[in-house]
Amino acid sequence: MILLINGTNRPGNQTIRITAFCRDYLRKIQDEEVILLDLAELEDNVLHNNMYKSSGQSLQLMEWQEKYLIPSSRWLIISPEYNGSFPGILKLFIDALSVRNLKETFHNKYAGLIGVADGRAGNFRGLEHLTGILNYLKMTIYHNKLPISSLKTVLSGDQLEKNTQSALEAYLVDFIKWNNVGTVENCADFLYRGLNG
Repeated sequence: MILLINGTNRPGNQTIRITAFCRDYLRKIQDEEVILLDLAELEDNVLHNNMYKSSGQSLQLMEWQEKYLIPSSRWLIISPEYNGSFPGILKLFIDALSVRNLKETFHNKYAGLIGVADGRAGNFRGLEHLTGILNYLKMTIYHNKLPISSLKTVLSGDQLEKNTQSALEAYLVDFIKWNNVGTVENCADFLYRGLNG
């Protein structure tokens, strides 16, 4: 299972358009199940003082964790830039998940990161912050982070500007190739082919 996380809960956010494009394209180019979790669909009761106890997690968060986050081995997080980094709701989401079944949720999983911003840097700084957190949680992060800049100019109605669409498609193809090599079977095959010509 490939899990896409739309990293904001802001109503009417434009990041979901990039995330939905990634979902649709991944479904087109490979056969693995692709699930999209939109943090805008988190219920308000996720944020409370008891969330830092495993027994205090919201039912929705526990359901997402059991049904999607634990079973998935590959994540793709699409995050807008808020105040020079990634949104607080994404950090809160990660913090809440880490209280219960930390190893099963995070350890030894693969993640790709796409940044979205109206400005010039495409949330590159936020992607670096997020990389540090996910590495701490023992996730392997795809080295090629994709910053999408000037979001207002690359979205036209329901369409993405052609260069941005091509960049996303190339990124997604490379992401799939990269973390397919990461499986034990594929590593053995990759090494065998490398050693034997």
